[in-house]
Amino acid sequence: MKEYKVDSLYGLGTALITPFNADGQVDYEALARLLDTQLTGFVDYIVVLGTTGEAATLTEKEREQVRRFIVDYVTRKPSPVTRQPLPLVLGVGGNCTAAVCESLRTMDLSGFCAILSVCPYYNKPNQEGLYQHFCKVAEASPIPIILYNVPGRTGVNLLPETVMRIYKAHPDKICGIKEASGNLEQIKRLIALSQESRVKSQEPLLVISGDDGIACEVMEAGGVGLISVASNAYPEDFWHIVHEKDQAKQDKYKEMIRLLFAEGNPVGIKAVLAQKGIIQNYLRLPLVPASKELNKEIEKELA
Repeated sequence: MKEYKVDSLYGLGTALITPFNADGQVDYEALARLLDTQLTGFVDYIVVLGTTGEAATLTEKEREQVRRFIVDYVTRKPSPVTRQPLPLVLGVGGNCTAAVCESLRTMDLSGFCAILSVCPYYNKPNQEGLYQHFCKVAEASPIPIILYNVPGRTGVNLLPETVMRIYKAHPDKICGIKEASGNLEQIKRLIALSQESRVKSQEPLLVISGDDGIACEVMEAGGVGLISVASNAYPEDFWHIVHEKDQAKQDKYKEMIRLLFAEGNPVGIKAVLAQKGIIQNYLRLPLVPASKELNKEIEKELA
């Protein structure tokens, strides 16, 4: 297995969508086309089978097939910048701690440099429950972990003090956090706490923006990059936003970012990719394609 390097997770990561055919099956031809757009040197790593990838509606067999397809495809097409395969991060999370840990112990993780693990959803644990959950996940995982805080989906908010408590308990496994709370003050407090850890640890805790619309603000505060939905369709522009902290370019995408999430994710980004001719516009229930109204707004914004 490729040795993990913390700098693999700096910069722009794409939260990759999973394309489907009209019959509901994974569209591997479209997935290959999408990967080609991501392997041109502007994306620093790819997040596979996260929320944007509709992992919750894929069977275990399908998730395995998608994992292996992407690993094999990326291995055959190294980055034109590094001449190495693009680093891959795998989404592995859930609301049953024992099930998440069992998956991590038995799953083939070859080809992945880290996992992205979301806060347990629906059962709404308190901060102590979140701490104990991620400690168990850290003990079970053979590769580093990026915590994922997205209160809008999970119903729980992983507070900065709890993040640092988890990190200090397992500094060899917890490498970073995708922060998608949208709360800049909270994110700044977390970055301040994480920077204190630089003095005491060989590797800092990486704070990664999980919101396309505030990437520059997070990076100005000391964040290290962005895990992006929009970069599925706009890898080059979002490379400039992340690597050059291009606020003007981020502002240019303000309306498109609003449209991407107007009817939920990945509804908007799949509509954009379909209009660009990369995929067909199919999702799996309970998600449905963008409404006619949203498609028209997206078409107008694309024009």
